[in-house]
Amino acid sequence: MRFLHTSDWHLGRSFHRVSLLDAQRAFLDHLVDTVRDQRVDAVLVAGDIYDRAVPPLSAVELFDDVLHRLADLGVPAVMTSGNHDSARRLGVGARVMGRAGIHLRTDPADCHRPVLLADPHGDIAVYGLPYLEPALTREEFAADRADHTAVLGAAMDRIRADLAERPDGTRAIVLAHAFVTGAAACDSERDITAGGVEAVPAEIFDGVDYVALGHLHGCQTLTDRVRYSGSPLAYSFSEEHHRKTMWLVDLGPGGTVAAERVDTPVPRALARVRGGLDDLLADPALERHEDSWVEATLTDPFRPHEPMAALARRFPHILSLAFEPEGGDDDPLASYARRLRGRTDQQIAEDFITHVRGSAPAPHESATLRDAFDAVRADTVRTEGA
Repeated sequence: MRFLHTSDWHLGRSFHRVSLLDAQRAFLDHLVDTVRDQRVDAVLVAGDIYDRAVPPLSAVELFDDVLHRLADLGVPAVMTSGNHDSARRLGVGARVMGRAGIHLRTDPADCHRPVLLADPHGDIAVYGLPYLEPALTREEFAADRADHTAVLGAAMDRIRADLAERPDGTRAIVLAHAFVTGAAACDSERDITAGGVEAVPAEIFDGVDYVALGHLHGCQTLTDRVRYSGSPLAYSFSEEHHRKTMWLVDLGPGGTVAAERVDTPVPRALARVRGGLDDLLADPALERHEDSWVEATLTDPFRPHEPMAALARRFPHILSLAFEPEGGDDDPLASYARRLRGRTDQQIAEDFITHVRGSAPAPHESATLRDAFDAVRADTVRTEGA
């Protein structure tokens, strides 16, 4: 059976205030064409269909349109909610849509109830794991801790128990929205740290034939059976060198897996340029970026006069401008965002405490901070869902 694995559409998202609606429409057109031309048997979408809990109407219309087109092709789709989606909103009408072959999996309690497909080699059970916020799903799974490993591990135990009751030779696919150890993140993903940990080990998915992952925006192969599709479009300049693709996965007899990447349309190339203003305006090597979306970092010792206007004359699609004067991290003009880049909320708070009182937080204080951040994130999820 042939599957198309994709995730992290983030419908409704913009890129530095530039609408991506047309680019997202072009991607969905490409997806439908790929399904038809490559004779795909089922589509897997591993979360973050929308960019926020209450998406704009234009994003909902895009989603509605692609669902109708997949249904018209007679190709089933299994879709899960991600940490950007409102699971309850996305799941409205799921049972009705399931009759048309569009299977929305948004309720954690249903994670062990698969969509059953079949090919000449037997049954394939497709399990959809929505994003599991530990603080909100710990009780459902009777997990001993409110962290991702404990909750996701308990959910996978349910899936393996269900699979054990099925006929011998039943193959299994799991969709999951998570940060798996060994994968590489980028700037456009929302932090999902819970209980002080955000990553789960790949071994947590042992016992199934293929794991279609979502959440991280770079296409990645952790093992032959555990893969991220990545986002179909770039959503930050940190994705400048990403090759945006979907996975075309052939699941053969006995659970053999063959996968190849299918490129997605690129609306405009990304470029990060760095140097003094005069150099950026004159360097002939930068001609190749003149039609790109550009992030420029100026290293002039003093801020030039109206640099954005000057750069826009050469790079009409420049979207971001930063200043990092020569002198390194000790320079008082160094960007605050740059100093915080890659640090979690917990780390920033602990650094603040250390700075203010001259000593690092004690272990019990770090634990209190961690509990507070987990509670705030869980409350945010509840509020968005409501």
